Amino acid sequence: MILELRGLSCGYGRRTVLSEVDLSITAGENLCLLGPNGVGKTTLFRTILGAIAPMGGEVLVDGKSLAGFSRRQRARLMAYVPQAHTAPFPFHVIDVVLTGRTAHISLTASPSRHDEAVARAALERMDIADLADRPYTELSGGERQLVLIARALAQEPRVLIMDEPSSHLDFGNQARLLSLIKTLVHERDLAVLMSSHFPNHAFACASRVGLIKEGRLVALGDPADVLTESSLEDIYGIPVRILAGDPETDPALKVCAARAL
Repeated sequence: MILELRGLSCGYGRRTVLSEVDLSITAGENLCLLGPNGVGKTTLFRTILGAIAPMGGEVLVDGKSLAGFSRRQRARLMAYVPQAHTAPFPFHVIDVVLTGRTAHISLTASPSRHDEAVARAALERMDIADLADRPYTELSGGERQLVLIARALAQEPRVLIMDEPSSHLDFGNQARLLSLIKTLVHERDLAVLMSSHFPNHAFACASRVGLIKEGRLVALGDPADVLTESSLEDIYGIPVRILAGDPETDPALKVCAARAL
């Protein structure tokens, strides 16, 4: 399975946010996009998902344009984890996760036992099964984020799009989530497209990384090649250091740290 963007331009009204983005991602791969606030990562995701129309170019899956796909058809292909979400009503967590099954249920039917089993399995996979009967509105921001990821997994997508999935998570849960994403990519043969503000997240779990600056995708490739001190200084406008792990105990470990200004 291949998700492909060909010359994709997106924005709002007459204002172009991103221009002529070309990239592709296959099953079993995690592509992480990095860039400063307001650079257009969320806008790009909303365009891929069909929430806003592209200003140019196209989105394809396995060579087929998604332009004519209904929302239901897209939902069977792609699941989305937003940065944050607040439910207007105190639904139980299990009911929030069950909404991820909507694309698989006819409009006149109720969730089946299979649908509930899939939803509960997603909660188990996120290690939050104990939250199933809690009101979603009473959860912390980090707990809600984990529920949203469980909802996306319950959707059983082929492409998982995650907009800063570690937002609101504490340090420990960030590390657990990044490890889980890396596992899920191979376990479920998913194509994962995610964004982050932290280069360390890309080092931890990404197969490839893309850098966005001033409305353009300016670099795309292996994290070790793309995430250099000079490229990150150019993107974020601050001096950085790339620190390597112990060559004997953990030679693959790399960490990005900001130098004192």
